[in-house]
Parts: sequence; C-alpha cells; structure tokens
Amino acid sequence: MKKVALIVAGGKGTRMNAKIPKQFLILQNLPILMHTIKQFSDFEEIFLVLPRSEFNYWNILCKKYNFNVSHVLVNGGETRFHSVKNGLDKIDNGSIVAIHDGVRPLVSKNLIQNLISKTKTGIGVIPIIPIKDSIRKVEGQNSMCIDRNNLHRIQTPQCFLSSDIKDAYKQKFTQKFTDEAIVLENNGGKIKTVLGEEINIKITTEKDLLIAEMFMQ
Repeated sequence: MKKVALIVAGGKGTRMNAKIPKQFLILQNLPILMHTIKQFSDFEEIFLVLPRSEFNYWNILCKKYNFNVSHVLVNGGETRFHSVKNGLDKIDNGSIVAIHDGVRPLVSKNLIQNLISKTKTGIGVIPIIPIKDSIRKVEGQNSMCIDRNNLHRIQTPQCFLSSDIKDAYKQKFTQKFTDEAIVLENNGGKIKTVLGEEINIKITTEKDLLIAEMFMQ
C-alpha cells in the first residue's frame, strides 16, 4: 500500500520570539522543516501544508539550500483540523497516511515504520510517551492529585488508512478536535498506541530549539 506523508506546518512562532515562523528557523544548518521532510523521503508522496502566504518564502528556501525532496504544497486552513482536511483532500484512497507536525524534526524512521506497520482498517496508530511528573488538576482555588500511571503525552506522526481518516474529516469541526486521533474516534474508529520517542520533541520555544541542537550533535 502506498505510503503518504501529510506534514502540517502552520505555526507562527509566537512563543519562539522569532521574526519568521518557527518551522523555518535554522537547526544544524537547515530549516527545521527540511529535517522533518527528510525523515519521510522514502514515502511515495509527501504533502506539505503551509499558509499560502508562505509558499514563495518556502520555495526560496528550497532553492537556497538545494532541497530536492519531492513534495506538494497545500494551502493551510483556519485551524489544524482545517489544514489537515485540506491536505487529505489531495490524497487518494488506498494509501496509508502519516500525519506529522512540521516542527518534530527528530522523529526516527524506525518509529515511523513501526506506526505504519500496525495501521489497519478502522484503526489509527499513534505514538505516546508516559508522563513522569506528578500531576494536579486545578479548578479555581481547589486542586487534586491525578494518578499519572495511565496518562501519556501524544506525539506524531499519527497513522491511518486514508479512506478511514478522509471519511472522519467529513465531520463538522468542533473545538475538541485537537488531533487526528480524536477525529477518527469521534467517527467510530479505534486508536492503537505504541511507545514513542523522548527525542521526538515538538519545537515550540527557544529552549526546545537548543535541546534539538544537543540531540543532533
């Protein structure tokens, strides 16, 4: 079955205190987004979702860095849900699609393949990391301890059969749709989890960028 990557990169970098969107910041001599795309270079198709206003800048970067991994640009939407939906509209049925954050450049090809290999009809597969810190739920002036043993952080890529996830995205958007797994579940699908990678961080702050630099040394 054809493997398709859908990479979502619509961030503005507001927490990064940068003049350009975070996905274009330089990490080990390349824009972050180029590192991310390279991890999916063995896929048959790669779709990159960006705001249309950034298409020209991205094309300039590709020429500057001689970046030639084949990919197709897709215009982003108002929210992540709408950006993913725009990307899915370009993808054929009969594929396995891996939906990934553009600012997770350290994901390994081993993790990607593990997720892909477990994806089946009606079942999406996502990577998770156990929460190690103690957790408290705060409501107003009150708080309570929450058992962390069953709590996990969710990573990407999240993998699905294209027909399943395309059908799920026919639903009307709600605020609870914060990732693709929730959308599939809300449409009757099931989610299987696999252990993710601590190195697979999402770069959203200056500190994250420094951490990524250290991981790549």
